[in-house]
Amino acid sequence: MADKINFLYRILDANINRTLEGLRVCEDTMRFVWNNYYLSRKLKNLRHRLNKIIKKMELNKKILLKARDTEKDIGKKSSFDELQRKDFKDILFANLQRVKESLRVLEEFSKIIDKRIAQEYKEIRYEVYKIEKKIALSI
Repeated sequence: MADKINFLYRILDANINRTLEGLRVCEDTMRFVWNNYYLSRKLKNLRHRLNKIIKKMELNKKILLKARDTEKDIGKKSSFDELQRKDFKDILFANLQRVKESLRVLEEFSKIIDKRIAQEYKEIRYEVYKIEKKIALSI
């Protein structure tokens, strides 16, 4: 059972980081490349909302860091696609996709801990869908 809990924390840690990092890339792209205050602010607010949910999960950083094992992570190498960014738009939409996928993982695995938290991740994922549409129509 301890191994399963450790695996759960590894999954949560990786996807929390992936989601927060992806949101920051999108936020900065909308802020500095497209000078879009409204959408950069929406992304920032989502990032802050996500941090509040993470705190509600009562996962302290020490637990997540203890479960982290980057040396043995078989998926840490960049894929060919990740190295093929041709412009800011590519970077933006690749990171939006990363955020959506990571939120889905957080939603699914959080069900083991707290179904209400899982629902909050789902709500954020749908918010990202809306923001993605607004971004696509504005740039």
